[in-house]
Amino acid sequence: MKVAFFSTKSYDKEYFLAFNKNFEHHLTFFDYSISESVSKNNFEGFDAICVFVNDLIDAVIVKKMAANGIKLIALRCAGFNNIDLKAAAQYNIKIVRVPAYSPQSVAEHAVALLMTLNRKTHKSYQRVVQNNFSLDHLTGFNVYKKTVGVIGTGLIGQAFCSIMLGFGCQVIAYDVVESSDLIKKGVVYKTLDEIYKLSDIISLHCPLVTQTHYLINSTAYEKMKNGVMLINTSRGAVIDSLATISALKSGKLGYLGIDVYENEQHLFFKDLSETKIEDDIFHSLKSFPNVLITGHQAFLTHEALSEISRTTLQNMTDFENGAVLKNEVK
Repeated sequence: MKVAFFSTKSYDKEYFLAFNKNFEHHLTFFDYSISESVSKNNFEGFDAICVFVNDLIDAVIVKKMAANGIKLIALRCAGFNNIDLKAAAQYNIKIVRVPAYSPQSVAEHAVALLMTLNRKTHKSYQRVVQNNFSLDHLTGFNVYKKTVGVIGTGLIGQAFCSIMLGFGCQVIAYDVVESSDLIKKGVVYKTLDEIYKLSDIISLHCPLVTQTHYLINSTAYEKMKNGVMLINTSRGAVIDSLATISALKSGKLGYLGIDVYENEQHLFFKDLSETKIEDDIFHSLKSFPNVLITGHQAFLTHEALSEISRTTLQNMTDFENGAVLKNEVK
């Protein structure tokens, strides 16, 4: 199968080429996004395309792909909010994804954000580099016995809950589908309002769908404890950035750790160190001393990259062979 990969990085090529030895697809890698490929006409001659989280595939791009004989869109990620599903169905283009590549990788990164913000290890590191060993303004808090609210208890949310239970926290959660395994472990399901009201720390692990777009908004912040910590490793638009800036200014939000950002498609996965970034919202978020931002790297572990490669290539083989697409998005 001839597949065009878009928005590829060095690690994509390394892992996909290694795993493709067992599948023997014909892979071509492009370092630019799917939207840039439209003008370059890089759909011609391929059977399928493979994209990542910030490749936006609207109806215009779907029509262009269909005209060039593309039959399959393979997502090398779990989320699919970046694709016009109705347009793909109209042109009979199948969509497959990687629903669970390594829940622990994302959950562990969420904990890393939490602990770095709390104990200010990033600031301590910078001081030591400058031979400054002062401990002023580095005071944190014990995570032990704190109430941690988890919104979304899919595989990643479950992994995060288990870690926080190990810290000795009281873990409460919200999801439309409750996990019996988590309940057995001691996680207590609550309403969203109760999560906001009771939590010292809130971690988001929900997909971006219509119901979760701007789930964390000014109304939600009003219900939270003063000084609450918020961690987001799900999707950027689950959080209303302008409302978040207001909450940071007022002190309602005491800590913010994000690996995703609602306008990240213009920023993340690129080296912009020599570029003027014209995004006032991002600059504002970055300016707060109690905000920690990473560039969508929560997935970036050996185990996750291996599973992403294997599952994506298997999805392609299943489509090629006419087998059941167990990871199809409908």
